[in-house]
Amino acid sequence: MEELKEHREQLEKARRVLDEGLGRVALRGKLGGADFAPFLTSEYADALMELMGLVLEGNEVVNLTTITEKEEFVLLHLVDSLACTCLPEFTAAECIVDVGCGAGFPGLPLAMLFPGKRFLLTDSLRKRCEFVEFAAKELGLKNVDVLHKRAEIAGQDHTLREKFDLTLCRAVGKMGVVLEYCLPLARVSGGAVFYKTVPAAGEIEDSLLARELLGGSAEVRVETYPDLLPGRSHALYIVQKEKPTPIVYPRREGVPERVPL
Repeated sequence: MEELKEHREQLEKARRVLDEGLGRVALRGKLGGADFAPFLTSEYADALMELMGLVLEGNEVVNLTTITEKEEFVLLHLVDSLACTCLPEFTAAECIVDVGCGAGFPGLPLAMLFPGKRFLLTDSLRKRCEFVEFAAKELGLKNVDVLHKRAEIAGQDHTLREKFDLTLCRAVGKMGVVLEYCLPLARVSGGAVFYKTVPAAGEIEDSLLARELLGGSAEVRVETYPDLLPGRSHALYIVQKEKPTPIVYPRREGVPERVPL
């Protein structure tokens, strides 16, 4: 009984944290001219809580996340996923790919909120893809497709290459590496958004050659969002796609990581 009571209390605290976070998302959107507050309903919050439950349950079988404390999960997976929603690049995008989606973030929370947009979620691990496909089905999402494929292979697939308005990636690697994974999938005049921490010294400058070679913009716009995640140093890096990516990129499997541009 004590364990059940503790579990219920944890869920109630997590839900309060989520409701507060969604309130901050709504305010940020309104200030940015993207008023989607009417869609941030209690039903949407319920669905996000269901997604958290699915991930934490699935995590016992498949390595989906290291974040298992519920309040942290709400902030660092659910609320964080929504940080891109007020970007003009996201607002304009109709067809979006989430590269290296892991347990489905940021793709699933975004697809739940924006049923009019199409999302492709990709990952190199089959079991994660199987979980994401299961979660999308459980949540009744009709605008999500899931693909088990390495980014280097996806970027050379003519049915995927330069077909997306926007590429999303919660990037843990160096900028040069994730640019080579993501920019080949973005159409010209589209772009890529990377979820990262605030810029490390020299990180953006070091990726200039990669951006030039891959058809990306010389400028990297950085949008921080301490209002969504108080006390956290998270940011979005936005790179525009200005020219077609030469066919030699992405290079074969493993090369981008071993020999970054």
